[in-house]
Amino acid sequence: MNQSSSEARPHNCFVPRLGTSVIAVPPLARHGDLRVSRAENAKMIQYLKQGGVRTLLYGGNAVFYHIRPSEYAAAVEMLLEEAGEDMWMIPSIGPAFGTMLDQAELLASMPIDTAMVLPQKEITDPEGIEMGIRHVVERLGKPVVLYLKIDRWLSPAAVARLVRDGMVSWIKYAVVLPDASNDPYLRELLEVVPADLMVSGMGEQPAIVHMQDFGMSSFTSGCVCIAPSLSTQMLRDILRGDIESADSCRKLFAPLEDLRNKTSPIRVLHEAVASSGVLDPGPVMPLLSSLTTEQRQEIDVAVKRLMARPS
Repeated sequence: MNQSSSEARPHNCFVPRLGTSVIAVPPLARHGDLRVSRAENAKMIQYLKQGGVRTLLYGGNAVFYHIRPSEYAAAVEMLLEEAGEDMWMIPSIGPAFGTMLDQAELLASMPIDTAMVLPQKEITDPEGIEMGIRHVVERLGKPVVLYLKIDRWLSPAAVARLVRDGMVSWIKYAVVLPDASNDPYLRELLEVVPADLMVSGMGEQPAIVHMQDFGMSSFTSGCVCIAPSLSTQMLRDILRGDIESADSCRKLFAPLEDLRNKTSPIRVLHEAVASSGVLDPGPVMPLLSSLTTEQRQEIDVAVKRLMARPS
């Protein structure tokens, strides 16, 4: 960590927790009428827990972008209850500013210690995003997870200011590039922000590069919902420096991740969870739609291969 990045932040109690678990990003199971299903979400949480996962992040894969304001508080309360005290459950807020404020006020009185701000590209600018995050943290009374999914969504200087002022619990970095090792934006961020505050946010595929080469603390995963013990093993391998073993794990996830990249990360994961038989996630939340029969068949093959891996 360089001197400038060390000076950029106050004490952060979140960092030691990041490397203790893969950060699972599950779908949110619903009934056929789109009501949130407690029973099916409980199955997902228990399956992840049995596979060594201790951190849950409900965001894009849970389609929190489109969650109804009237169901938000009850959904978060249910997830907190099912996760229990030994799992870290992090909800998302946003992406619209008004939605963020209202959701932050609801979360302020709940037993959560951070929430992720969902990124929005349209009708925003970097200075306005920074200002909005400051308003949200004031309402929430707690720091937030920054989700850097869009290149230059926030400038490195803006991120450094938010970190310095105690606005940030940690950063989910998920800017997709052909080569994760060649990332000018990330390198600029790491000049002013500590690497251990950052988490690789695109599943297993770039996690080794992000953790080994850039010093990130952990990684988020959707496919962990299919094979949690394998994803957990990969994290442990990276942390202890067994990169060959970690890469063997990564390759097992690649076929399903390739289908997610080819079609839709959220929709493919939703169908993959259904195909796994672990739970019934119900219909995907509009404004997203179901996949074709041919697409589902491809997913089913990839899921069966992943779940049939040698132990």
